[in-house]
Amino acid sequence: MQGRVKNFNVDKGYGFIEAEGQPDIFVHFSAINEPGFKSLTPGETVDFVIVEGPRGPQAANVTVHRSEDGAPQ
Repeated sequence: MQGRVKNFNVDKGYGFIEAEGQPDIFVHFSAINEPGFKSLTPGETVDFVIVEGPRGPQAANVTVHRSEDGAPQ
């Protein structure tokens, strides 16, 4: 599934992704497939899957879309 980062609180380590036809989806920093410090920036396009977490649906296997030069999109 594809969506856009709605918000992400770096201090708390979580945020939300918006995807067409879905309510906002919770995302925890541990679900981000990026090297180094795991964070997301509002507006970034991401690929992810939805899994059932302890408090309902949440994003897993989150990957940020990158342009050819490696910059986030």
